[in-house]
Amino acid sequence: MRVSELIDMLKDQPPDAEVELAIVAPLSDEEDDITVDRYSVEGMLPWQDEDDEGNEEEVVIWLVGGEDDDVEAFLDAIEEQQHDHEHDHDHDHGDHHH
Repeated sequence: MRVSELIDMLKDQPPDAEVELAIVAPLSDEEDDITVDRYSVEGMLPWQDEDDEGNEEEVVIWLVGGEDDDVEAFLDAIEEQQHDHEHDHDHDHGDHHH
């Protein structure tokens, strides 16, 4: 799904309506029964697979949801990873020399 398609789907909905992720999965491989896990959307994360670096068109948007503690730990880990990645590149630190 493209961002524009998601926006089109949501534009006619009440602006104060809650948005949730509904994850549908089979209970087991042998049964036709399904389960639905519901999570509120806690954030959004642009994501680019490592193999696709430099290819702007391969960026995907993750809607992030789950158990509160898990989401917080995940977003903290991603933020730390991005912060570490920024320091791996050469960039101007003013008069500070490495």
